Amino acid sequence: MLRQGEKTEAFEQLFSKLVGSEYACATSSGTASLHIAYMSTLRAGDEVIVPDFTFFSTASTVIYSGGVPVFADVDPRTFTIDVEDAKEKITNRTKAIVPVHLFGNSADLRPILEIAEDKDLTVISDAAQALGTQYDGKDVGSYRDIVCYSFYPTKNITTCEGGMITTDRKELDSKFRLMREHGQSSRYLHTTLGLNYRMTDVEAAVGMEQIRKLGVFLGKRKSNAEFLTENLRTFDEIETPYVKPNVVHSFNQYTIKLGLEQLNCGRDDFANVLKLENIGSAVYYPTPLHLQPIFMSILHMKEGTCPVSEELAGRVLSLPVHPSLTQTDLENICKAVEKAIESYSKD
Repeated sequence: MLRQGEKTEAFEQLFSKLVGSEYACATSSGTASLHIAYMSTLRAGDEVIVPDFTFFSTASTVIYSGGVPVFADVDPRTFTIDVEDAKEKITNRTKAIVPVHLFGNSADLRPILEIAEDKDLTVISDAAQALGTQYDGKDVGSYRDIVCYSFYPTKNITTCEGGMITTDRKELDSKFRLMREHGQSSRYLHTTLGLNYRMTDVEAAVGMEQIRKLGVFLGKRKSNAEFLTENLRTFDEIETPYVKPNVVHSFNQYTIKLGLEQLNCGRDDFANVLKLENIGSAVYYPTPLHLQPIFMSILHMKEGTCPVSEELAGRVLSLPVHPSLTQTDLENICKAVEKAIESYSKD
């Protein structure tokens, strides 16, 4: 038994209990989870509000499902969807809104849920980076209507490749299960269109072991983030991650924002100083969605559509925060950031 089977079912049950959802459907990737979620809810031409500052598949799978992504700007502090901008972009064709819990920081779910209730919209949360994130004392995976996860190697747990879709609605879970397996209601009987988006039992077995370690992983990420914030927040040239009081950030990434007005350099120069000090860093995401060439072409997007996203794309830099960091590693990260600031500060 190597393909989807008993281990996958056990992993699903363990996961739904972990996040507090009624149902959990394992898939082959986070992108597959999003694609299935959209296919299950959209009709041709339906509009979906997505944040502009996120990974490509949050929007590309809308198009694959026959929908049209509509880009909303993001909050400059949390990097998550700007609720007021999203509200302004709702039309009579809008079917869904997609809060992305970016880097492990929760989107502001309460007003999003209120808007969805008022406008009869489906909420499809992209929690690819947010396993363990909480909002108002509840895991983000327990909120309506659909929540999509990724288990890519850089995520808070991994199955090498894999994903999960959670929901409290039985009819949606049934659709997910059909669509991940060629639309088969029984062997060689296809009642809807679907794809091969199954998880293997090998991946599921890895996932169950990872869940057993999740508490340790999350604890380390949070303590590492706390150390970094405590030691970096005094520098005026950078902004450390902002977390609202009602949010528990799972810190899949620790992303700072550079105050380039106070530095004689660009982001790449800053990152190169870290590299010379043997500190890795990464940029997520250097081009906002509305400026991706394919979206500029088929959706006729232009610069200036989402100004906050455009600004963040040139300023953000993610520092190491993963559970394997030692105390010495953390101290060296802070020293390298301080050196980069000293090298380029205008003061």
